[in-house]
Amino acid sequence: MAGMTRALLLLLSLLAAAALAAPASQPAPPWQGLVDAQSLAKELLVELKYASTDNFMKRNVYGSLRRCYLQPEAARKLAAAARALKAIRPDLRLLALDCARPLAVQKLMWKLVVGTPAQPYVANPKTGSMHNLGCAVDLTLAARDGKPLDLGTPYDHAGPRAQPRLELAQLRSGQLSAAALANRLVLRIAMVQGGFLPLELEWWHFDCAPVAEARRRFVKVP
Repeated sequence: MAGMTRALLLLLSLLAAAALAAPASQPAPPWQGLVDAQSLAKELLVELKYASTDNFMKRNVYGSLRRCYLQPEAARKLAAAARALKAIRPDLRLLALDCARPLAVQKLMWKLVVGTPAQPYVANPKTGSMHNLGCAVDLTLAARDGKPLDLGTPYDHAGPRAQPRLELAQLRSGQLSAAALANRLVLRIAMVQGGFLPLELEWWHFDCAPVAEARRRFVKVP
């Protein structure tokens, strides 16, 4: 009996050691129907800001998620946008900062901004964001080595300087540099040529379809 116990303990210790030594597996796509955008847009760079503390919440709300998941249609359009960018600026790459977003994260973001000046920049989870449908992507431009370019404000800047509709006035007043505006226009041209729709409030945000159409066709990420 004692021999059997020692053998069992030895087996358990060996299994535990093997588990610790085994490499961590990559998480599978977390939401049915979505695809990894990099499987189609091969040169796309991804740095999900909500998977780090480098965001307005100062906390990682995405856990181990590091991939850019989108609706297949959105991923195809992103690949087309990457090709369009390469045609006009072969020295640059698209850098994705946020893609599909779980509704649970949307609720947390809303709780943090409701009643503050940042509220207009975050969708109410009752209606949801286009990110919750996997139909929106936030991006900036980066050099070939991955270093982000200056587009006038940090990502997720909650203020007028992030708004494309105010760019010309801000250029005239000196709040936005000509170089930053030129970079925004390059990003916008590539994304529009790929089939995306820009947003008036955020230079980094692009939708894969009109809001009403997306809500009719796609299901929110839980």
